[in-house]
Amino acid sequence: MSVKIHESAIVDDGAQIGEGSRVWHFVHVCGGARIGKNVSMGQGVFVGNRVTIGDNCKIQNNVSVYDNVHLEEGVFCGPSMVFTNVYNPRSLIERKSEYRDTLVKKGASLGANCTIVCGVTIGECAFIGAGAVINKDVPAYALMVGVPARQIGWMSEHGEQLDLPLQGQGDTVCPHTGDRYVLDGNQLTKVSA
Repeated sequence: MSVKIHESAIVDDGAQIGEGSRVWHFVHVCGGARIGKNVSMGQGVFVGNRVTIGDNCKIQNNVSVYDNVHLEEGVFCGPSMVFTNVYNPRSLIERKSEYRDTLVKKGASLGANCTIVCGVTIGECAFIGAGAVINKDVPAYALMVGVPARQIGWMSEHGEQLDLPLQGQGDTVCPHTGDRYVLDGNQLTKVSA
């Protein structure tokens, strides 16, 4: 299985792209990028030099993955969602030495038109709603919406909202997979597969 690169795409020398990945119309991948297997990059995607993208990620149209953004396996980036890498940008002030790392952990979903302010970690299988603005770390499995984003619930790995309070004690089972989730305080853990 080879990499499919559309003729309009630009992939700079040195870029690493894993088997089975698809690079669609007008994509630009910089030479320092490290992209895993079976990654789909939709029309108009930009991938910077100091970027890692794990296996099986889906990056929808018009997403720019700037330097210092790192996506673990199976991350979904919805259409036109936004990453940043400078916290306080000014055109007249050079701040390339001030880039902040952003980490999106395995299985997280970032909804269409959401904004991820640099320097945060988004937990495993978290779900960021369309248009939300993330400006602080997000717990694993958290469902986040709004501007600025606030947590309104918990999501299963399957992508379904779980019937649990935001904090306290509780447990539930995902009706689609049978996986059991346990809430302890403000931390959710999957305890069975």
